[in-house]
Amino acid sequence: MVPSFMSTTPSKTLETFPNPQPGRDYQIHIRVPEFTCLCPKTGQPDFAELTLEYIPDSRCVELKALKLYVWSYRDEGGFHEDVTNRIVDDLVAALAPRFLRLTAAFNVRGGIYTSVVVEHRAPGWEPDATKCS
Repeated sequence: MVPSFMSTTPSKTLETFPNPQPGRDYQIHIRVPEFTCLCPKTGQPDFAELTLEYIPDSRCVELKALKLYVWSYRDEGGFHEDVTNRIVDDLVAALAPRFLRLTAAFNVRGGIYTSVVVEHRAPGWEPDATKCS
């Protein structure tokens, strides 16, 4: 339960807004350095830095909504691979981007670092090598 003095709560809703330049390919980079979820085996917290890169089509993600969405994983268990893919699935469903890449760089656990990279490309979309990579 969220204390009454807190005005926001975690949410699975990813709000969007219209892309202000839908005729142009441009990349949006978002760094989320404080992602947490729970290890499905031990229940201990897993910490990661998420790096989201995407080329919007008609919609962009609203940052406060993204923050609340990321927060919603704090009490959920999931393997690193599953959590990263679920986040991409939700972002693709909300945004229908031309391109999206999510890198989840998890902190050390038992002497092992894990990074999971998941990409999505809209059917038929190809990057312009002179503009984006």
